[in-house]
Amino acid sequence: MSRDGVAARVQAAQIWLVFQAFRILPLDVASAVGGWLGRTIGTRLPVSRRARRNLERVYPELSAVERERIVVGMWDNLGRTAAEYPHLPEFGFGPGQRVEVVGAEHLTQVRDDGLPGLFFSGHFANWEIGGYCTTANGIPVHMIYRAANNPHVEWIYRWGRDLGVELIPKGAAGARRALAVLKRGEHLGMLVDQKMNDGIAIPFFGLPAMTAPALATFALKFRCPVVPWHMERLHGAHFRLVIDPPFVAADTGDHHADIRSMMTEVNQRLERWIRANPEQWLWLHKRWPE
Repeated sequence: MSRDGVAARVQAAQIWLVFQAFRILPLDVASAVGGWLGRTIGTRLPVSRRARRNLERVYPELSAVERERIVVGMWDNLGRTAAEYPHLPEFGFGPGQRVEVVGAEHLTQVRDDGLPGLFFSGHFANWEIGGYCTTANGIPVHMIYRAANNPHVEWIYRWGRDLGVELIPKGAAGARRALAVLKRGEHLGMLVDQKMNDGIAIPFFGLPAMTAPALATFALKFRCPVVPWHMERLHGAHFRLVIDPPFVAADTGDHHADIRSMMTEVNQRLERWIRANPEQWLWLHKRWPE
């Protein structure tokens, strides 16, 4: 076995051990420990410099102390999200459950309209949870995601998310699979806040950001409802899932202009969500050019 192969297996084994350690702990304890580890270790990692640069760009009016508070909060949320991962089956939705749902009536609407549909969100709070709410409401959602580079880690990732949600890896094969899903009248979920190098430059916090146009491309091709949703961490391992009313992309006949118009609206919506809870968004993306 090559040195790279050994390193990949060692990395996967380490992640598996951490995964099992958090799995043994009660959910609330695991979340708290994960938050502590995130605040303690994450803020010292070199990748945090990217988060600080991003915050300097979009929040120049904040003091360094205020921006650092957001970085610490981001790592707390990220650590909790990782620690909650083995406990995903324990999250319930609705009154008296861990996830309060606002706008559940919109799920009923898209479930019963006889059309394919698109759900979109970003890396907010524990973003892993949202797709399972739709499944619990009778809408199996096929989620597009970025596969792990390490195939052994990818196995752990998919094993932990075996909750009735199909995972479609990004790429040419994934795009074909996504088209097939929509052609069958089913529903597709996407996180649309990451940079795409060959995307289109769309304003985000007033700055040009390379943005994937796939959401708008699918929406215009299938003339299907688009449902925005996002997670909010209320406290500890308790959340609010906010589902906005579905909309249909405007089709003026100018395909490129319509894509730009819809993705501009999408980025504006993401920005509003981030500004409401900046510490709950993942600022580690290379979202803006240097």
